[in-house]
Amino acid sequence: MSHSQNTGNSILTIACKDIILREYQVEDLDALHNLTWQPHFHEFLLDWNVSKEQRTDWFNHYEIPENLRFLEAVSKDGDIGELRLRLSIISRDTGEFIGICGTGILDKISPPNREIFYGISNDHRNKGYTTQAANGLIQYLFENTNVEELVAIAQIRNVPSNKVIQKCGFEFQNNIVIENREYSYYKLKHIHHSQIL
Repeated sequence: MSHSQNTGNSILTIACKDIILREYQVEDLDALHNLTWQPHFHEFLLDWNVSKEQRTDWFNHYEIPENLRFLEAVSKDGDIGELRLRLSIISRDTGEFIGICGTGILDKISPPNREIFYGISNDHRNKGYTTQAANGLIQYLFENTNVEELVAIAQIRNVPSNKVIQKCGFEFQNNIVIENREYSYYKLKHIHHSQIL
């Protein structure tokens, strides 16, 4: 697994086995919008399925600019504060946009509460891509930012998502209720190599 991000106008990419994570690009907008309206996606990732106008506004005025601020913080000192990073999941085979993977602050729980989140297109489920994406992002965060602990939540009935979280090494904490939905809540601590020796 490798990641590359040079200074200037280069694009952050994180190469995994079958997919590449890269920061949102303008050409991802239509595919992202379509993804958020797939039934399995908006059933579990709430508040993502908005009108095309709203998505375009968010994408251009909030999401892409915040990604840039996140990457500036990484290149400066790694202190990302409460900034979010949203990445596209791209198929290495076809080059198409097939999902999203990102990190932000989960304000429904007490700190430390930096989460990872993800979603993948219906045609590409159950192929291990989401686990690759989540692992790629986790490694990137632990190696390049001041993050020492990550959290993840998944609705209890969302079996595939719970499996992804468990495969990435997260430890189950307890079940929590957010807005009348039951979630499994997990944590993952950054283990430094010096702690292993």
